[in-house]
Formats: sequence, C-alpha cells, structure tokens
Amino acid sequence: MKVKVLYFAAVRDLVGSPEENIELPSDMNSIARLAEHLAHLHPELVGRLENVRFARNEEFAKSSDAIFDGDTIALIPPVAGG
Repeated sequence: MKVKVLYFAAVRDLVGSPEENIELPSDMNSIARLAEHLAHLHPELVGRLENVRFARNEEFAKSSDAIFDGDTIALIPPVAGG
C-alpha cells in the first residue's frame, strides 16, 4: 500500500521535507499504526506526535481511522498564535 504523507510546520522542520510517498506493509491499516511507522522511519518524531493532528484526504482523522492505498495523510502540529 502506498500513501502520500504531508508534513506541516514543526513536523516538516523535524523531518526535513514537506512530503514523501511511503510504501507501507499491509498491516499498517490505521492512523495509529502509521504514526508508529513514521516514528520508526524518522526517530526525531519519537515522542512528538501526541499533539499532532492527522488528516486523511483533507478531513481530520482519529487514530483508529483506517487508511487505504492512495490516501494522502497530513500531519498538522498545534500552532500557537496571539
């Protein structure tokens, strides 16, 4: 299964890229499993994804939501403003 992952703001800075296409094993079938996989691929994300929002195909997703071949997943960290 292939997904496109988009990284925004601080997550993009940590990963060093705005996006990547990832080939996932068939058991990577949820947002939660994908988050674990991304932390494995990018050790700089370990412990930093708890407050990051995930979106699947431009809609916010829960950790239990399924992912499918061809999905676009966005990682959106909290943004402080004033």
